Amino acid sequence: MSQFRFAHAGAADWREAAQSCLSQLGTGAGNLGFLYVTDMLADQLAPLLATFKEETGVEHWVGTVGIGVCAAGREYLDEPAMAVMIGEFEPGAFRIFSGVATEEQADAVQLRCGRTPPHFAIVHADPLNPHVRELVHRLADRMESGFLVGGLTSSRRQNLQIAEEVTEGGLSGVAFSDAVAIATRLTQGCSPIGPKHVVTAGQRNVIVSLDGKPALEVFQEDIGKTLGRDLNRIGGIVFAGLPIAGSDTGDYLVRNLVGIDPGNKMLAIGELVEAGASVMFCRRDHGTARDDMARMLESIKQGLFSRPRGGVYYSCLGRGAGLFGPDSAELKMIRDALGDFPLVGFFCNGEISHNRLYGYTGVLTLFV
Repeated sequence: MSQFRFAHAGAADWREAAQSCLSQLGTGAGNLGFLYVTDMLADQLAPLLATFKEETGVEHWVGTVGIGVCAAGREYLDEPAMAVMIGEFEPGAFRIFSGVATEEQADAVQLRCGRTPPHFAIVHADPLNPHVRELVHRLADRMESGFLVGGLTSSRRQNLQIAEEVTEGGLSGVAFSDAVAIATRLTQGCSPIGPKHVVTAGQRNVIVSLDGKPALEVFQEDIGKTLGRDLNRIGGIVFAGLPIAGSDTGDYLVRNLVGIDPGNKMLAIGELVEAGASVMFCRRDHGTARDDMARMLESIKQGLFSRPRGGVYYSCLGRGAGLFGPDSAELKMIRDALGDFPLVGFFCNGEISHNRLYGYTGVLTLFV
């Protein structure tokens, strides 16, 4: 199997950007395309897809819309742009699917790759679908590896996806058989700033007490005196981390702090919690994001025996230049660590890894 081909371009005229990408792609083998466009080009997604199908001869395509898209060493945000990649796979090694908007559809959709059960899948999801979490979990249960990777469409216009044709609503994507070798990791961008605590009293998303003490007192002890003296400063810096039971990698879900009640010493977070659940607090800033990204890249690099054939990267809208700095610093970290290889992706409204929906993460998946 050959290395993938990829291209990226930004231009006010979608035809100009498409022609630039076609020139970069050149000719070569391939039977599956990935196409990501910024939401400024959402209205032109159908003719764009038709153009790439006709000009490349590649029939099968997946992708979606993002407020930003990315490629190897380059990010495009808030501008008309696209990133495209064409990969070559064994016949019968993948299957494109769409129309998964309900739990019943998740259980019934055809995912077999030829005669082979699906091993893992790349998925794109509509953030407006109220069943996204359960749909992700149900589809992951149907994978031999239990793994999905992907992201939620981010758009100020239309939440469009590509799965052979332009579609919307629910989940769509491509399932792969175990003949396709991958490596995948995620980076949280956070570092814990205190130990795990047990919720001893709470109601829905409000934490009343931790370890038998008022929740706000425990929180202030963990974050330290500097931040603790001015709680107005913690927005976008301190988050709640919910450890995932049974994880052997210390994985956790990051959720926003959405309210503080100083009078009653309670906290509200962006997730439902029950008594007995574990919670810890995390800090996210430029330094912690770079450190965790470097850790993730070193971890995935250790398992590689050659340069990847291609890859996809799905990063939270809250990351990118706002967290890593300008000049595509986040994507350049991947290139600097793993070399220059075909890579495309987009900035998401939520990221998917394994059988869970995350926020503030970067999910890197390599075809090896």
